[in-house]
Amino acid sequence: MVEHHCDVLVIGSGASGLAAAVTAAHQGLQVLVAEKTGHLGGTSAWSGGWLWIPRNPLARAEGFEDAEEAVESYLRAELGVEQLDERLRAFLRHGPEMVDFFQRNTQVQFQSGSRMPDMHDSPGAVRGGRSLCALPYDGRRLGPWLQALRPPLDLISLGGMGIAGGADLAHFLNAGRSPRSALYVAGRLLRHWRDRLLHGRGLHLVNGNALVARLLRSALDLGVSLETGAAARRLLRDGERITGAELQQDGRVVKVMARRGVVLACGGFPHDRQRSARLFGHEHHSAAPKSNTGDGLRLGEAVGARVAEDLSSPAAWAPVSRVPRADGSFSGFPHLMERAKPGFIAVLRDGRRFTNEADSYHDFMNALLRATPAGEEPAAWLICDHRAQRRYGIGWARPFPFPTGRHVRNGYLYKAATLVELARQCGMDGAQLEATVAAFNATAERGIDPDFQRGASPYNQAQGEPLHGPNPSLAALRQGPFYAVKLVPGSLGTFAGLRTDASARALDDRGEAIPGLYVVGNDMASVMGGHYPSGGITLGPGMTFGYLAGLALATDAVRPAGNAAPTRRSSPCAAP
Repeated sequence: MVEHHCDVLVIGSGASGLAAAVTAAHQGLQVLVAEKTGHLGGTSAWSGGWLWIPRNPLARAEGFEDAEEAVESYLRAELGVEQLDERLRAFLRHGPEMVDFFQRNTQVQFQSGSRMPDMHDSPGAVRGGRSLCALPYDGRRLGPWLQALRPPLDLISLGGMGIAGGADLAHFLNAGRSPRSALYVAGRLLRHWRDRLLHGRGLHLVNGNALVARLLRSALDLGVSLETGAAARRLLRDGERITGAELQQDGRVVKVMARRGVVLACGGFPHDRQRSARLFGHEHHSAAPKSNTGDGLRLGEAVGARVAEDLSSPAAWAPVSRVPRADGSFSGFPHLMERAKPGFIAVLRDGRRFTNEADSYHDFMNALLRATPAGEEPAAWLICDHRAQRRYGIGWARPFPFPTGRHVRNGYLYKAATLVELARQCGMDGAQLEATVAAFNATAERGIDPDFQRGASPYNQAQGEPLHGPNPSLAALRQGPFYAVKLVPGSLGTFAGLRTDASARALDDRGEAIPGLYVVGNDMASVMGGHYPSGGITLGPGMTFGYLAGLALATDAVRPAGNAAPTRRSSPCAAP
C-alpha cells in the first residue's frame, strides 16, 4: 500500500473544495486534492459560475448601498424563519471577507453582477449588487494542467465554447440582427476554432470554467498537490478524530494521512439513484456530472456524520429535456433561459398553462410538481413559434443559423404547422392548447399576463429580452411552424447534505463536531434550507465555507507526526 502524508486532504475538486485547498495552502499548510475522475472542476466547471455574496466589496465599490438589515429581512422572508441560524450569519459575515481574500491573494478575480436581481420580490430584495462571477481567464496560464480542467458542458456550449451572460450572450442572440454583433460572434468563433486546432480546446474561459481555472492556477502557485483518478474509499480515524482516507488510484490503494484534517467536497448526490429515489419521490434527470454519486455523504455517514433531510427541497430543481446521445443514452439539457423569452409558453398535457414561465428554474419545477396529479409523471411541454425558435432556440435545438431537422428526426423536437397538430404529436388536448394560446396572445401583445403576471418582477424582466416591448418577457405565438420539447424533473445539484457548524465542521447525531472532518459545497446541507432565493446561492456559500474551512484547518490542533511531510508536488500521478 502506498502512503502519503499532508496537512489537509480535500476530496473533490469543485470550486468549494478548491477554495478550502487554496485558503489552507495560503496559511502555510501542505494540501492534497483528490479527484476521482480524470477531470478537475466538478459541477462548478459546468456552471454559470455565479456567487451570491450580499454586500460584497465589488458592489460597494460601485456604490451599491445594501444594508445588513435588508439582506437579513430578505432571507428571513424567503426561508420563512424569524431568526437566521449561525451558519447563515457566518455566511453573511464572512462572504465579503472571502471575496476580498481571493481578490487580494490569488488569481481568482471577480466581476460584479450589478444588474442581476434577486429572484423574488420579498422584503429586502434588491435589483442588483449581490451577485458576482469570475472574470474570463486565458487557459494558457494553466500550462499542461489545462487538459485536466473539465471542459464546458457540451449541451450548453457552442462546440465546447462557453458563452458568458450579459454582453457576450447578447451578441450571440443578436448576431442575425446586428452587423456589430455578427462581427463579434465571428471573431469569437474564429478564435475558438483556432484554439481547438492548436490546443485541443478553447482557451477563452468564462463562467464556472473560468472560476475553476483561476482556483486551479492559485492552488498550483501555492504548491497544492492535485491527484486525478483518485476515488476515496473510506475515511481513516484515530479514536474520534479523522486522520486521512484510503484512495483507489490506478488499481492500487493509496493511504493518505492528513495531520490537520479532511474536507469532503464531492458534489452531493444527484446521481445516487438509491438516495435520490428515496428523497425525491419521482424520476430525476440531473444536469450535474454523472460522477456525483453521493460519495461524500456516504463517507461522512460511515464515521458518524448525519445527513439533513428536513429541507424544503432536497435539490436545486430545474426543468430538463432529455437529449438523445449517439450511444443510446440521454443527457439532461437544463432549461434556464429561453422560458422567459417572448414567444414561449409552458403547458401541461391538458394544454393549460400552470405557472409563470419566467420565474426561476427552481420555482418552475416546484410549480410543475404541485400541478401534477398524484400518480402521474411530472412533465410539461415548452412551446414556441417559429420566430422565437429562430431567435432564441429551444433547448438543444439552437437558434438560427443552426438547422432543426436532426432534432425532429431523433424525436427530441416536435414541429408542426398548426398548434392542433403539434398537440397531437405530443399527446396533448389540441382544442385546449389552441384556446390557451389564443387567450395568452390576446393579452401578451399588450404586455400583460393576467393569469401569472409574467414579466412583472425585476427578475422576470432581467431574464427576458431587453430589446422587446412593452414587456420584455411576453410576445404572442403566431408564426408557424410551432415547436415543442418535453420538460421533465431535473436538478443542477442537491441541497440535502451533511450537517455542519458555522466553521464547516461535520456534526454527529448529538450535534457535536467530528474532529478533523470538514464538509463544503453540495456535500454540506444547504444553508438556505432547501430554498432558492437568488442565483448563486450554491457557489456563494460553497466558496465562503471552503474559505472558513481552510482557516479553521490552519488553527486545528496538529497531531504528532510519525513521518516528515513530503515535499509538495504539483503534478498528478498520471500526466493529464
